[in-house]
Amino acid sequence: MKSAEATSDTQKILDIGLEHLSQLRALESLCFEYHWTEEQFRLGLEKKAFFVLGYEEQGLLVGYLAYSIVLDEMEVLNLGVHPDFRRKGIGRALMQGLMLRCREMDVKRGLLDVKESNVPAIGLYESLGFVQVGVRKNYYPDTREDALLYDLNF
Repeated sequence: MKSAEATSDTQKILDIGLEHLSQLRALESLCFEYHWTEEQFRLGLEKKAFFVLGYEEQGLLVGYLAYSIVLDEMEVLNLGVHPDFRRKGIGRALMQGLMLRCREMDVKRGLLDVKESNVPAIGLYESLGFVQVGVRKNYYPDTREDALLYDLNF
């Protein structure tokens, strides 16, 4: 795994590629009931439609963040943390790593959506400066829950 940023000897943020596909799929299936297929991950990574940062702790992939960048706009597609490792700052570390990359690449705007019931994620995004700008009704296929739309100007 290529290290994007080391946080300590046992924890690091990595660029995730096709060679990590089985680990990534296993982690996503632990994080979400409705998850991407292996083909969706494979095609997205091969065609560079999106990128994935991973958070590794003691050799285990315990968090990931999928995102896309088009021109000067970034969109968070998925952020997942292994259930046994939640509430330990992994999601924040991944988001901060992505935000740093965006600033270095002169990305102007960040977008994301989140389930209205996901209070911990909403708290994280708002603490990082994201502002709610809209709602998509019945957006999520697994729960028919509304998506809250968030925006950040870098």
